[in-house]
Amino acid sequence: MSDDLNKQIFKEEAYDLLGELEGALLELEEAPDDMDVVNQIFRALHTIKGSGSMFGFEDIAEFTHEVESVFDMVRNGDLEVSQKLCSLSLKSRDYIKMMLDSSDDDDVIEPALMEEILSGLKELTLGDEAEVEEEPVAEVEEESATEADEKSDRTFYIKLIAKQGVEVDEPMLENLFDELVKLGDFKVVTRPGDTPVAADAPKSWELSLVTDVPKDNVADIFFFIDVDLEVQISEEAEGSDTEAVGESAVQEDVAAPIEPVAPEPELEPEVEDIEPVAEEEMPTEDSDEVSTLRLGEMLVKSGDISEEDVERALKKQKPIGQILTEEGKVTPEKIEQVVKRQTQVKDREVTQKRQEAMSSIRVAADKLDFLVDLVGELVIVQAQISQVVSERSDPQMTALAEELERLSDELRDSTLGIRMLPIGTSFSKFKRLVRDLSGELGKEIGLRTSGEDTELDKTVIERLGDPLVHLLRNSIDHGIEQPAEREAAGKSAQGMILLSAEHSGGEVLIRITDDGRGMSAESIRDKAIERGLIASDADLTDKELLKLIFEPGFSTAKEITNVSGRGVGMDVVKRAIDSLRGTIDIDSKPGKGTTITIRLPLTLAIIDGLQVRVEDEYYVIPLSLVEECVELARSDVDEQSGQRILHLRGEIVPYIHIRDWFEIEGENPPIEQIVITGVEGSRVGIVVDTVIGEHQTVIKSLSRVYKDVEGISGATIKGDGSIALILDIPSLVRRVVAESN
Repeated sequence: MSDDLNKQIFKEEAYDLLGELEGALLELEEAPDDMDVVNQIFRALHTIKGSGSMFGFEDIAEFTHEVESVFDMVRNGDLEVSQKLCSLSLKSRDYIKMMLDSSDDDDVIEPALMEEILSGLKELTLGDEAEVEEEPVAEVEEESATEADEKSDRTFYIKLIAKQGVEVDEPMLENLFDELVKLGDFKVVTRPGDTPVAADAPKSWELSLVTDVPKDNVADIFFFIDVDLEVQISEEAEGSDTEAVGESAVQEDVAAPIEPVAPEPELEPEVEDIEPVAEEEMPTEDSDEVSTLRLGEMLVKSGDISEEDVERALKKQKPIGQILTEEGKVTPEKIEQVVKRQTQVKDREVTQKRQEAMSSIRVAADKLDFLVDLVGELVIVQAQISQVVSERSDPQMTALAEELERLSDELRDSTLGIRMLPIGTSFSKFKRLVRDLSGELGKEIGLRTSGEDTELDKTVIERLGDPLVHLLRNSIDHGIEQPAEREAAGKSAQGMILLSAEHSGGEVLIRITDDGRGMSAESIRDKAIERGLIASDADLTDKELLKLIFEPGFSTAKEITNVSGRGVGMDVVKRAIDSLRGTIDIDSKPGKGTTITIRLPLTLAIIDGLQVRVEDEYYVIPLSLVEECVELARSDVDEQSGQRILHLRGEIVPYIHIRDWFEIEGENPPIEQIVITGVEGSRVGIVVDTVIGEHQTVIKSLSRVYKDVEGISGATIKGDGSIALILDIPSLVRRVVAESN
């Protein structure tokens, strides 16, 4: 493997680790006593440091080592987690990313920033040392002597065994050996070829290391190797020879030695066996759970009680938290905090185990995009073949065409499934944004997220990042008030922003909700009239007035800050959402807060559609939004009230004529087809001349000339090479519902 490829692999893994590191640091800030999070942070730093040193990123390794040392003190209980530590660690994470981004440059990146971070970390660590220096000299010397005893040199024997058929990169191993040299007196005892072995025997290396560091630190060195090697580490025992130690290595890796324990004599069911037990040895009410259960078993065996009696008695026992609360040892709030924290830890462990169980492979995004394009072209060709076969009466060709269609469907679904990612991968980075920006503005703001498992197309997620940043910054700056203002209004000092996602038919709904001051429609009207965006006598609803904030140059900010108030941002958001074939709505109540809803299609590539026809024009309706298709006879039409409604099994369903909507010439047939669609709980009928059938739809974007045509979201190529327009059903449904109300 070339050095350039190795470095690229390291950088990709380091970026992933930095993302994990940022999330863990934000968790640590909320739960400073969570040692699982501390260990997660330490492992991420340790991996970046070791891998960086191995692949020639010495500047990254040296800087990360300083941060890692601080968290080693936290792990050992020598340093407490503080707000300052979390802030410096987040700055360190950003600085490591800066070094990765500019790793090709030899110059030190922003040395003043690096010095600021290191000085801050040194100040934190020296705080405890200053207290130690004030203690009596005798105590310091005694402590040093104790530490010297604990750090006595030990000899470790290490054996590396390559799996069958695996080629080991020798330069990589040499870098690994260089890391071991730093720990103490290191020697390579044997290498492959030093001793005669069978031809099919796996390659192995035997090493020795004399060091004062713990065994776990030695094992950590081998976390970074990306070669399938079996690592055995054993510690020399006094008076033992090398062969004995080597043979015990595997056993030591499996479990620590266990002293033999004499087996307990079996308890016979007779009552006589219970009587000799001393009174002080009998389980009491203060005994642990095991003793309580043993007492119950003994009484059941003696025939004094039944198993049901034991179960009822155990159910009457109070939980330890309730007992401690009644005794006044702890408060109920503290018990609740501990239980909540333990639940979070268990949830995180379950998530980590699930992630570890999933095997994955890293694929370049451009390769995946090219694959999707190929599948799209295949779908078009398959449609053309089906079109040709349908015109012939050849059973064999028909069967082959149907099999090709089935395989094409499965390949399409599989390929698009690869592109689908949980939107939570995008949500996680916004916690840092809210933390930093709220601190800069002197506000107390929390961020809650929901629906992180909602899947969305990778391309949509990537292009959604900037619009969400704009919207969050707007909520933080304009929406959430200062703590004093919130308390004066009867609110809590801390504001809250909710970022949520959910599926709705063939769309994903993303909502940003804050409990801030909200927006006044009248204030927006006055500002819009002042800017000349609307006439002074314009009759607009509150929802239409609120949408004016997305007009270019519109801003209600009274002051220009680094965050907002320059008349840019919200119009950029709308253009970005429009480019994704999505829509954005806003709902706000003064004094209560604001909710911004973004509606996006699940994918930008291929969908299942229902092909329909009006006169000689063909259209496609996304199949995920179709509920049923029924006939619409002229006698069923009720247009006397001025509304177009259909009485469908006792339910009134409004409908829209595609012929009238797009002004298509021609007469309506005597019996038309109406496609019943459902969006967000609203049912609307789409009236067409004929329903043709299902159609795999490869979505093609329209030119800028048609981007503002309401009711169309794209186009597709049919089997005969002609074009069919894809109907924007959500926008049509919203228009019909608004007119009906």
